[in-house]
Amino acid sequence: MTSGTSGTGGTETSGSGDIARTLELLWDTGRRPSRGPKPTLTLDRIVEAAVQVADAEGLEGLSMRRVAAELGTGTMSLYRYVPGKGELLDLMLDRVQRPSENPADLGDGGWRAALEALARATLALYRGHPWLLQVNQSRPILGPSALDGMEKVLTRIRPMGLSDPELVSAIIMIDGYVVGAARTQLYQLEAERRTGLTDAEFWQAQVPVLEKAMASGRYPVMASLSEDAFGQDFDHFEFGLQRILDGLEVLVEGRRNGG
Repeated sequence: MTSGTSGTGGTETSGSGDIARTLELLWDTGRRPSRGPKPTLTLDRIVEAAVQVADAEGLEGLSMRRVAAELGTGTMSLYRYVPGKGELLDLMLDRVQRPSENPADLGDGGWRAALEALARATLALYRGHPWLLQVNQSRPILGPSALDGMEKVLTRIRPMGLSDPELVSAIIMIDGYVVGAARTQLYQLEAERRTGLTDAEFWQAQVPVLEKAMASGRYPVMASLSEDAFGQDFDHFEFGLQRILDGLEVLVEGRRNGG
């Protein structure tokens, strides 16, 4: 579940289509024809095909024509189901955010386990659908999947004893942290793809200059760091996540103790 902090710099914007029509499609409240030939396509098939295209080619490869080709049909036939790319994008966003039906996926413990599981699930979501980071979701169209996910998380973290705005802020905090981590990981993969250099090769190329810089005496603190200070074995994501949760735990305990 994303909370809309995927923020600035996206190549597309959620809510850019006809909002009323998008909501009809998301919540299945539009009128359906009672007569006529049985449709050869379904909205679900169109949305699934669009997600597959975006996963494989990014949003730059997504178009009504490309989705139609994926489905083996004519472009104009898609407009019978969805008005355009803007509305289709919002349907895609809601589709990929469908929460798991397994309650254990939000952890087996209390609010901390739930937020921890939320963070890992959100990171996996961005890794599985990197195009999500290209979408400005600061004003999301709220469909059933987004609300179902929010309901599940809020149910688990309500015992924190925080005010309602604070509970929502805790979710936004986790999502913002995960978005930053996911974007960094995506940029690393993109840099390797564009340059042809692995991460190890990139840093190895800088070693001769950096060794001289460290030996110059200009950077005594950095020169004193252990060899593994910038190593790949340290899990920066996990470290940051646990410190955020530690901070929330201090707040929760303080409230319980009347602080």
